[in-house]
Amino acid sequence: MIKANKDNFLKESGKALEEIYEMLQSLKRISLEELQKERTALIMVDLINGFTREGALKSPRVEQILPSAAKLQRACLLKGFPILAFADSHSMASPEFASYPPHCLTGTSEEEIAEELQQVGGYQLIRKNSTNGFLEEAFSRWLKENDRIDTFLIVGDCTDICIQQFAETLKTWFNKENKESRIIVPMDLVETYELGMHNGNLVHVMALYNMTINGVEVVQSVEVQ
Repeated sequence: MIKANKDNFLKESGKALEEIYEMLQSLKRISLEELQKERTALIMVDLINGFTREGALKSPRVEQILPSAAKLQRACLLKGFPILAFADSHSMASPEFASYPPHCLTGTSEEEIAEELQQVGGYQLIRKNSTNGFLEEAFSRWLKENDRIDTFLIVGDCTDICIQQFAETLKTWFNKENKESRIIVPMDLVETYELGMHNGNLVHVMALYNMTINGVEVVQSVEVQ
């Protein structure tokens, strides 16, 4: 229940959103050079055809980050960072389709990594059947096999769904294990879609804010040479 009348709710929410926006604008930029090779991995989430160029959830907002994501991917590859690429892959039996339109069906081009990232290469592909890639067994195995990695650069989409769920779950897993970690989300390399009441600007900002207050290191950008 919203414990305020409509006018007060909109007034108070508008003020809070303005403060959140200003806080996000004040966040720092970091350099890729400051991250240690032995401890850092790049995670690319759902930068696939089904969220960029094809299907019910395609978005030009997401498509426009592909060149910059490929640039960071290339720089991480040259530095020797491990790179994982998550990709939605569903059957028509997916209960997820009660919440979202059918998308990224197994065996279709929608589930394929965007061409820009394929051209760079150097990543391990993990297909996922939910919004949270952390839950995939392949990622659990990777995490155990790469236990020296405690710094993660996370890029892709959707800011308010797959990115937020993965980043916060990863951070809370490290917290549970009493291990220090840096879970880094560059604001310029995550995006979300517009569809009906799903206002891209609003949910993007609120997801960044929620990640920030839950220990995820949201930054303006990651500078590469």
